[in-house]
Amino acid sequence: MSTRIAYVGVIIIWSTTPLAINWSSEGVGFIFAVTLRMSLGMIASWVMLRVMRQSLPLHTRALRTYVVSGLSIYLSMCCIYWASQYIPSGWISVVFGLSPILTGILAMLILGEDALSMHKILGMVMGVIGLTIIFGNSYHFGYEFILGIAALLMGTVIHSLSSVVIKNIHARLSGIAATTGGLVIATPLFIATWFIIDGNLPDSISIRALCAILYLGLVATTVGLSMYYFILTRMEVSRVSLITLITPVCALLLGYALNSEPVTLGILLGTGFILVGLLFHVYGRGIISYVLRSK
Repeated sequence: MSTRIAYVGVIIIWSTTPLAINWSSEGVGFIFAVTLRMSLGMIASWVMLRVMRQSLPLHTRALRTYVVSGLSIYLSMCCIYWASQYIPSGWISVVFGLSPILTGILAMLILGEDALSMHKILGMVMGVIGLTIIFGNSYHFGYEFILGIAALLMGTVIHSLSSVVIKNIHARLSGIAATTGGLVIATPLFIATWFIIDGNLPDSISIRALCAILYLGLVATTVGLSMYYFILTRMEVSRVSLITLITPVCALLLGYALNSEPVTLGILLGTGFILVGLLFHVYGRGIISYVLRSK
């Protein structure tokens, strides 16, 4: 596969995933939608693992990774899917885009990595300002919007924390093996949650919801992650990080164009602060050095 095609593929998949999450719950409920998605994703991951002629490692570090990954998938996806009932799909990508900043903070606190520097502090401050603006605009849409943003932020924190813990375990697993192992842990938890909360199969599923669930389970969960790990091993990390700057804008535009989602001046302003914060967090050292040299 071409690296360029994989790079564009990840951008497309990550940009369309929030809208697909929103559509997948239509008429069937968010618990059923995420449970079916993860079940399909687990099956597809097993198939991909076999096609790639890889085995699922079962040593101690691998098992610890699967447990952490599985719990992270379960908790973060529950938060995100619940939040998707109340907030526009584009906001999911914007808030989730804070994960590089949150991961950096948690890595510093837990692993002692990379002491705070000027550009990272600036990126964090701008990210917090952007999030505050988005929370402020949520107030105008109602109390449920605020709860939705809070749940989404919680899901993002859980995802970022798991990334740091998994890195600390250092199991040296392939992306598809880590994904498969995590889904093996997470899927039974989703099934149990669906059985306890609902337990009833929907009378009918709309074509749009069914297509969204199939897309999320078979493409976003497996193909998207495989492409991401593919480019991560073949491109500079700085270029891969650009994806988190591109996808929130694309997701907002898709939500506006295809789902008639509101894009207010406040939301654009908050998104702008978050994206600039990410820019400084990832590329700030080079930006500051360039400015100082030009003086």
